[in-house]
Amino acid sequence: MLKEFKEFIMSGNVVDFAVAVILAGAVGLMVNSFVSDVVMPVVGYFAGGMDFSDLRYVLEPASVAADGTEVKEVAVRWGAWLNTIMNLIIVGFVMFMIVKSYNKATKRNTEEEPAGPTSEELLAEIRDALKK
Repeated sequence: MLKEFKEFIMSGNVVDFAVAVILAGAVGLMVNSFVSDVVMPVVGYFAGGMDFSDLRYVLEPASVAADGTEVKEVAVRWGAWLNTIMNLIIVGFVMFMIVKSYNKATKRNTEEEPAGPTSEELLAEIRDALKK
């Protein structure tokens, strides 16, 4: 059983999947940083200097309870949600471009193979050879 598990773990599919998961996490962090640190400040600049990550609708402001404990505010953070939507759009666009490039490369590889004669052409050659 231990030998089977070792063979399973060391198979190419599991290792490839592990690499893909790690890379996806890194790409996710990169896209999040790109949206938060590059895209949204530019959008905020053109929207009058707004910082979208701080936009929220406060349902209950922060306060101090009677026993001295601090109660955090309750807010709908729609600016952070907007950043997440931008992340989704950028990741979706990048994935679209990757798949489109892959499909184009795959199609090009299949088109490069020389096409043989069609069955009609072969039958015409056989007919002509029989006539001679």
